[in-house]
Formats: sequence, C-alpha cells, structure tokens
Amino acid sequence: MIRWSFPGKVVLVTGSSRGMGAAILEAFAQAGATCIVNYFNDSEGNNARDAEATAAALKKHGGTVHVLEADVRSNESVGALMRRIAELAGGLDILVNNAGICRDKTLRKMTEEEWQSVIDTNLTGVFHCAKHGAEVLRDGGRMINIASIAAWAGIHGQSNYAAAKAGVIAMTKVHSKELARRKITVNAVAPGVIQTPMLGVIKPEVLAEYEKQIPLGRLGRPEDVANAVLFLASEESEYITGQVLPVTGGWF
Repeated sequence: MIRWSFPGKVVLVTGSSRGMGAAILEAFAQAGATCIVNYFNDSEGNNARDAEATAAALKKHGGTVHVLEADVRSNESVGALMRRIAELAGGLDILVNNAGICRDKTLRKMTEEEWQSVIDTNLTGVFHCAKHGAEVLRDGGRMINIASIAAWAGIHGQSNYAAAKAGVIAMTKVHSKELARRKITVNAVAPGVIQTPMLGVIKPEVLAEYEKQIPLGRLGRPEDVANAVLFLASEESEYITGQVLPVTGGWF
C-alpha cells in the first residue's frame, strides 16, 4: 500500500540506474512523482543500459521520467546536471544523494586509489550535489542523504567507506542549518546490510554471520530504505531536519 503521495513533485536520485537508487525512484514513481534517473557510464556502457531499463519500468506508472548522465565526482558535471533539471522540470522538490561505491580492503592492503575513489564518490560527490542541488531546490524542498551504519559500526575493511559516510552525516547536520531559512529539510538515512549488488563484494559466510546478528532475522531490502526516504520526503516530516534514521532491523 502506498502511504505517501507526490503528484507534481520532481525528484532526483543520484546513482539510480539500478540497486537501491532504482528502488527509491520506483517508490516515488508509484507515488506520482516526476522522476530523474541519474547514472554515470562505465567504459562498456552498462550503466546507460541499466538506466534506460529503469526508466522504462518507471514509465509504466504513468509519470514523467528523465534520464540524465552526470559524474558526481565532478563539480562541473553536477553543475550541468542541475542546470539541465531546471530547464526540463523548472527545479527540484526532492534530492536524494544516493550515488556510492565500495572498495573494501584492510588498512594494510588498501591502496591510495581505493581510498580516494570512495572519498571522491561517496563524500565529495554528496558535497557537489548538495551545493548545486540547493540552487535548484524549491523552498520547502527535501534533501535526503544516504549514509550508512558503517559510519558508527567500525566494519572490518571499510576505512574509506566509513570515513566517507561519517562525513555525509556531518554534512547533513551542517546543511540542515544552512538551508533551514528556506524551509528545506536535510536528513540522512543510514542503512544496515541491504540486499543490493554492492553486497557482491562481501563473502557469503560473512553475510550469513551478519544475518545472525540482526534481531529482525533478515537482511534489509531496498524497499525498506525507500520507505524511510519517502517518509523524510513527505509533508508529514516537515519538522524533522538534521537527523539520521537508521534502517538496520535492529542490528545497530
């Protein structure tokens, strides 16, 4: 059952060609929003194909869907993305900063490139999108950052990922104060272990051990995160800002 309704609202979810980003947009499409699928292409064009497939699925709900490429690591690319959104849709009502990658290694084995690539995408990318997104977000809009329980949990092999997500939480709190005068709320969702393609880097036996530790007895699903995002994007959450909502099944 759809609890929220977003007719006439324009939503951008970064990194939404597949996985959790696509699931979040699916929920918004079901709730009547105009959806913007964002992707950054790899050398073989896989993300572009995923984005088009996601857009086709979203259009079945009857709303307007745009597909736009942008590299969140690039200030110029994100600036161009937001200008294009202003041209196509007049502005944004909801920005979900979801784009992210994993490059897990222990401290001893992690390379400079593995550290920097995660910081550039997962932290600097959120900064770029928040900075340029604030220019096109309408007053009373919503900015929702996808953080992670890794920011607190000290998960083995995630120096880069945990540092980036902790930075996202800190930025959430700062930006919530800076944008409050425009009645734009800024919150974060901190997922636990969610069933997305990103879990492919985790060994099955490790996942099984995580599942044993989760009080609700299962891994999270992308729609669990999407439901939290839609709540924070709704009118009912207008007095909530600068907060982090864990979605972990009670794990942490």
